[in-house]
Amino acid sequence: MTLKTGPLPDIDWTALAEEIDAHGCAPTPRILSPAECRSIAALYDETERFRSTVDMARHRFGSGEYRYFAEPLPDVVRRLRAAFYPRLLPIARVWAERLGRPAPWPDDLDEWLEICHRAGQTRSAQILLRYGPGDWNALHRDLFGDAVFPLQVVIGLERPGSDYTGGEFLLVEQRPRAQSRGTATALRQGHGLVFTTRDRPVRSARGWSASPVRHGVSTVRSGRRHTLGLVFHDAS
Repeated sequence: MTLKTGPLPDIDWTALAEEIDAHGCAPTPRILSPAECRSIAALYDETERFRSTVDMARHRFGSGEYRYFAEPLPDVVRRLRAAFYPRLLPIARVWAERLGRPAPWPDDLDEWLEICHRAGQTRSAQILLRYGPGDWNALHRDLFGDAVFPLQVVIGLERPGSDYTGGEFLLVEQRPRAQSRGTATALRQGHGLVFTTRDRPVRSARGWSASPVRHGVSTVRSGRRHTLGLVFHDAS
């Protein structure tokens, strides 16, 4: 499958970066058409495209199922990840500077993935998730080793409120010396949400502090929900 148009629409990346700074996540305009969304969701049943399947209830991650794509990635997944990486890279570098951390991410995505591989993270971390009635995802982080990119993207593949109800994307942030703050987002079909992978810088009285972030999915009440997850580091 290939995209009918360019990988990404016109996006105000400055405004997106400001919203991520304020909330830890930011929605994008429509990235995929409804037909493209249906085609990606249909890949879930082509088991040969995936390296593993995770039963969330079995591992106490929640309820539902997800699959990690095998290499080579479907063209649409490969192109979307390659298109997002250089746009999110400036945000990642600014965050590292604010927190006084190294910024190991080169300009080229393939070079960064090679760094992941040398660190023992050699397997695809691109995810296709499927939820039915009663399914949910516990709060977690997609960390697979020491090589981590601080942002990732999830794309909704069905229509919330029509194809399914419930199933909001959840982001919970532990603010420095304060109570946790939660954000719930209904993922619109074909639209993306850029969000924090592990932690992000927030201003405090003493300068910048790292604010830990976890994400999950609220209980799906009816219908079926598929999402595509784009992760910019590989798994061990």
